[in-house]
Formats: sequence, C-alpha cells, structure tokens
Amino acid sequence: MILPIAAYGNPVLRKVAADITPDYPGLAELIENMFETMHKADGVGLAAPQVNLSIRLFVVDGSPLKDTDPLLEGYKRTFINARIIERFGDEWAYNEGCLSVPGIREDIMRPAKIKIKYFDEKFNAMEDIFDGMRARIIQHEYDHIEGILFPDRVNPFKRRLIKGKLTDIAKGKVDIHYKMNFPVKKSVIF
Repeated sequence: MILPIAAYGNPVLRKVAADITPDYPGLAELIENMFETMHKADGVGLAAPQVNLSIRLFVVDGSPLKDTDPLLEGYKRTFINARIIERFGDEWAYNEGCLSVPGIREDIMRPAKIKIKYFDEKFNAMEDIFDGMRARIIQHEYDHIEGILFPDRVNPFKRRLIKGKLTDIAKGKVDIHYKMNFPVKKSVIF
C-alpha cells in the first residue's frame, strides 16, 4: 500500500523518533509498504517519520544508483533502532534531495564512512561499516529519525535562498507525482 509522505513543515519530521520492539503492530506490513512507497516516489531511502510515524525505522534501496556506484546493485536494507556509533573518513559533497522536500536539491557534506548498530527486519542485531554512497544514503535517512532534514545542513546563505521554496512545500504549493501529507499550520519555523 502506498503511504502519504509527510511534507516539509510537518511536526513529525522534527521529532527524535522512538525505539520499537519486535512486537510492533504490523511491522512486516509497514516495512513492505515503506519500500513500495519509496519505489513509487522514485526514492532510494525512506524513514518512518516521512510516513507520519515517529519510530526509529528506515529502509534503503540504492539499486537505482547502481550505474554510478556498482556497490549499490541489490543494496536493499531495513534499519530498526539504528545508532551511528562512529563517523570517519573525509567529508565529501553530494547533491542530495528528499521525498519530504520535493523540488529542492543541495550539496551536502557528509563523512565518507560510518559504523552503525541496528536491527534488521527480523530483529537480528547487526553492526556494519558502510562507505561511499551507501553511507550517504544511510546518514540521510538516519537524520530523519533524529528529527533533522537535509536543508538543516545547507549553509545559512543558501538556506535563505531556498526559504521561499520551503514555505511553498509546507503550504502544498508543489508539483509532485506521489501522495503527500501537508502540515495544517499556516506558518513554518525555519
């Protein structure tokens, strides 16, 4: 089932998400729905806060970017209760976008490698090191479960330049091809 994606300005995107347990109601179906929603919206990652659930869950599928990075072919994972325990390596810029912030892309600096602890979809405890685009996708989605959006990582000057576009997104003034949930509030805090 395709789920509506929370648009910029929705309060759920600013909350630090809560851990869940293996008996979280409908977890397997939720994960399946998140992958389906992400693919329908042409994304490579989707976090639970983006589908209006403040829980520490995100999914990634880097396959659409396999032409630029062969390591992304078949790279499909579920991360539950994730905690990045180390970030290392040189920071590098990449032009990121976000399904909750459609129509805006900016260069974002992130470390090249991460070490992360998490549970997979079967609640197996995992600890892995990821680098390159895999690390970048994970860091972007991890930010979502920490209440951080990629425009928060844009330098202040560029952020002022995109302020009007962010306000338009929050008001639903955006052309998109997927279902979105726009905030009810008339004002948005930047």
